[in-house]
Amino acid sequence: MSLALHGIGVSKGIAIGRVHIIHREPVEINEYCLPEQHIEDEVARFENALAIAREQLLHISTRIPKDTTVDIATLIDAHLLMLDDSLLTKVPIDLIYKHQCNAEWALKMQCDTIVQIFEKMSDPYLSARKNDVEQVVTRIQRILHGYTDIPYEPTEALANTIVLADDLSPADTVFMQHHGILAFATEFGGSTSHTAILARSLGIPAIVGLRRIRPYIQPDDLLIVDGFQGVILVTPNERSLRYYRMRQREQKRYRVTLGKLKTTPTITIDGTPITLHANIEFPEDMIAVKRAGGEGVGLYRTEFLFMNRQQPPDEEEHFDAYRRVIQSLKGGPVTIRTLDLGADKQIVDSRHEGPLATNPALGLRAIRLCLKDQKLFKPQLRAILRASALGKVRMMIPMVCGFQELVQIDNIIKEIRDELQSKSQTFDPDMPFGVMVEVPAMAICSDLVTPHVDFLSIGTNDLIQYTLAIDRGDEAVNYLYDPLHPAVLRLIKMSIDAANKTGKPISMCGEMASDSRYIRLLLGLGLRSFSVNPEDFLEIKRVINNSNMNGLEPLAHQILEMSSQIEIINLLETINA
Repeated sequence: MSLALHGIGVSKGIAIGRVHIIHREPVEINEYCLPEQHIEDEVARFENALAIAREQLLHISTRIPKDTTVDIATLIDAHLLMLDDSLLTKVPIDLIYKHQCNAEWALKMQCDTIVQIFEKMSDPYLSARKNDVEQVVTRIQRILHGYTDIPYEPTEALANTIVLADDLSPADTVFMQHHGILAFATEFGGSTSHTAILARSLGIPAIVGLRRIRPYIQPDDLLIVDGFQGVILVTPNERSLRYYRMRQREQKRYRVTLGKLKTTPTITIDGTPITLHANIEFPEDMIAVKRAGGEGVGLYRTEFLFMNRQQPPDEEEHFDAYRRVIQSLKGGPVTIRTLDLGADKQIVDSRHEGPLATNPALGLRAIRLCLKDQKLFKPQLRAILRASALGKVRMMIPMVCGFQELVQIDNIIKEIRDELQSKSQTFDPDMPFGVMVEVPAMAICSDLVTPHVDFLSIGTNDLIQYTLAIDRGDEAVNYLYDPLHPAVLRLIKMSIDAANKTGKPISMCGEMASDSRYIRLLLGLGLRSFSVNPEDFLEIKRVINNSNMNGLEPLAHQILEMSSQIEIINLLETINA
């Protein structure tokens, strides 16, 4: 009997094949009390497990193929950094002393505490980092339980199979890149997990978050993985197989058609040139950008540099990450967004103390956090300025609300420029400086702010959330998250008009720009620059290149006058026809 299982589609595509299950026996963790004379021995046992875990990861890092398609070393380094973090090394030892308990239980208590903190984070990228914590802790726990855990090395048996696992760590992925895997499916993980990053970089379908599916899938079962819908069909019937094989053929033909657009300019039918860049989160995302023919980055999210560690990255670590992206672009532009973390991050970072914010999305986050903690901010600014000497670099500030913040930022940048000049370090004195439009106040006052910046970029994810007063991560209200709400569209139009009036470039880097349904509406509203997810890059280019600006502007203005979402959707269908 065919069975449909639902998860989160994180890499588009369809795969049909036999399943290969990667299964590790779960570690059962029990609590027991130790006599006082055995406490030191237990601490030593825990420290020994940390040392072995470190040796394992270092061993794995030496096995990374030189021609690997993904910079897995960076991901493994993140796990190694966690093994140096006192949150996982010192605190469990303190718990062993405090409770006179075994190392396994102390580590479990601390892991549970950290995971709870990550789960409360409003940012899905940050929340997904709990998977890294759990993977590192699982490695240590297995060592404490006596498992050898020789790194998993797949054989030719993996070729043309669909890999199913609880989760895939960076260590697992080292050995999986050159074995012809058709797709990934995991019980845990999110859209920003390492499994998702790997799958998108390899260009294969992937579904994560398939909770409790193991009882329904047996080794060598035939599966269909639909990465578009986030659905797995187990032992599909002939009708389903015919349907998905047909879709595979259609997708193959469609990819061939899209592939022809890689070297073509992004320009509408009537000859209007459009700027199309890509969004990235990791330097290794440049592989997917290059595969799509992208020649510029409109949004480089830098939060990954701050994850899974107690101390923030120093200036050199920032600089090295930016250098890698700039060199990959070979002269193409890159817009680096400064740190966009929320107040909830303070609990993980030992330098900050205090209770978790009631509403982190409205608290000490992004530029507010950076201005308050300039020791966090200045190393990044110095690195971005130094990187500007290597290529076409723009710096973008998130969550700016008004002019006063710009004054503060400008003073800090001037101070850093003077420091760099005194040390004879090169930088571009004319590096463009811009802000994101993601707070309604910024959109409303964009005409006042635009003369003082070099460019604007609309972040629709937060702009919609703040405009409609809904938490898009809250299942109880996320149905209200609507890019076509009249208030949202008017704020977008207001921002575009303010930029155009002063002759300043304005782009859109939020998810709305990556959704083909909204492209022609945005073109009609006056937008001429988009930054999109790499996997959506060619599809967005196709829509743009098949659009005719003649008539789009009047239709867009007609939509701005509508109050009914149903009327808006109906007219939008006309525009997209």
